[in-house]
Amino acid sequence: QVQLVESGGGLVQAGGSLRLSCAAASGSVFTLYAMGWYRQAPGKQRELVTIIGSSGTANYAHSVEGRFTISRDDAMNTVYLQMNSLKPEDTGVYYCFANLARSLYTGRSNYWGQGTQVTVSS
Repeated sequence: QVQLVESGGGLVQAGGSLRLSCAAASGSVFTLYAMGWYRQAPGKQRELVTIIGSSGTANYAHSVEGRFTISRDDAMNTVYLQMNSLKPEDTGVYYCFANLARSLYTGRSNYWGQGTQVTVSS
């Protein structure tokens, strides 16, 4: 099993910024493929926020485009989410995911972080 550890959530006022990090345990990753972030607001379904491929190409949900930036550091098996100009509607639990192979002989699988709470006050 690969553990993804998230950090960086918290409480911020509208218009503020937060940076989330998500790291896979060292030694547990052979090849990293796509990485990204989902979020789930209270009473709503989990939605895709952003995804970044192994080439660095990123896609964003329309609601966060221009405000959020995803990046990755493959040497550290880490994905980041820089969130600027936060709005109350960005409130929710943010989950990172990584599509990866644990060895040369295993297939690709999706792994998830434990979730980190982001609360934006108006």
